[in-house]
Order: sequence, then structure tokens, then C-alpha cells
Amino acid sequence: MYIVLLGPPGAGKGTQAQLLVEDMDLAYISTGDLFRKHLGQGTPLGLKAKEYMERGELVPDTITTAMVLDQLAAFDEGKSCLLDGYPRNLAQAQALAKEGKQVDKVLSIAVPEEELVRRLSGRLICRDCQTPYHVDFSPPKVPGRCDHCGGEVYRRKDDSPDVVRQRIKVYAAQTEPLIDYYKGKGVLAEVNGVGDVKMIQRNLQEALKGDG
Repeated sequence: MYIVLLGPPGAGKGTQAQLLVEDMDLAYISTGDLFRKHLGQGTPLGLKAKEYMERGELVPDTITTAMVLDQLAAFDEGKSCLLDGYPRNLAQAQALAKEGKQVDKVLSIAVPEEELVRRLSGRLICRDCQTPYHVDFSPPKVPGRCDHCGGEVYRRKDDSPDVVRQRIKVYAAQTEPLIDYYKGKGVLAEVNGVGDVKMIQRNLQEALKGDG
């Protein structure tokens, strides 16, 4: 069984993916992990990807798909697998289908844009020890100062509201065709991503079992 997890930046997808993997004993593929593995080991696919990255270009879908297929082949045939970050667009979804890998369920975590902006633009980090904070959920005890080392707590440029909104737009442009594609195949389940982490996880598992 192949399961795809979708969610915009700030939806908590990484947290929910790890909980699904642990609670349901799933194999797991994260494209971020795959790229780090292939680049670190200097594999032929990693070297090809590095050429594009060094030129500041996007890695072609064919290379990403080849990495995913290579990892899928390493898993036990009877084990269900969660795909996180792949497919990222319609071309990748179609390439996966052409290779005979039938996606059984797509879980899409839905969060309103304003909530995503609030989550991401509120993130803070210590400049010295990298301890994370959030203006709403976990602010430092002394504004602008780290609780642990006293270093400066600041907001990264890529977490500014304008940049966050642009990241969300890019995700929507890439993913909306993908959502329509899987909706047409009858395998898409949209899950509300606002609320308690455990509640969202429960809803994801229910949707995965066909109850949500």
C-alpha cells in the first residue's frame, strides 16, 4: 500500500508523518532525506542532482523519481509505505503511475492561509544556540533574549509574512493539479489541520482506514 501525505508549509506535515510511521509501522520516504543520502554517498543519482543544484537549477523530476523508485525497491514488498514530499507535482504523480506504483490513499492536510502565516511568521530562533521559539506558542521569557544562553532571539528573513505567503502560493500552484488528479482517482482524503496534534493524527488515521 502506497500512501501520499500532502500539506502546505506550516501544516505540521513532518510531525504528522513521523507519528503515522511510528503508530502504523510504515516504511517512510522523505525526498529531503533521499537527497541528503544520495548527495552524501556520492551516488550516480546524487552526482547528477548536484550538477543541477550547483547551477541553481531545480533537480529534474526524472532524477527525483529515480531516487524514490530506488528506495521503494529496497523495502519489503508487504510493507505499506508513506511518501512525504513526493509526488510534489502532477508530472511526478504521472511518472509514479507509469512505473506501476499505484497510490492507494492521499492524505491532504488542510490549513487556512492566515493560520499558516501566523504559525510560520511567528517563528523565532536564538542566533547563538539555535533554540526555537514562537511569539504565540512558546515565546522567550525575556523578549528578544534566549532562555538558555541569553543570545539574541530573532526571526529569519524566510519566515517574514511576505515570504511565507509566497511559499504558500508556490505550494498551491504545484499541488492543486495534484489534488485534482488524485481526487479524480477517488483516493484523496482531506483532513483538517487545525487543532491539537493528537486529534489531527487521529483524524489522519481514520481517513487512512476509510472512516474519515
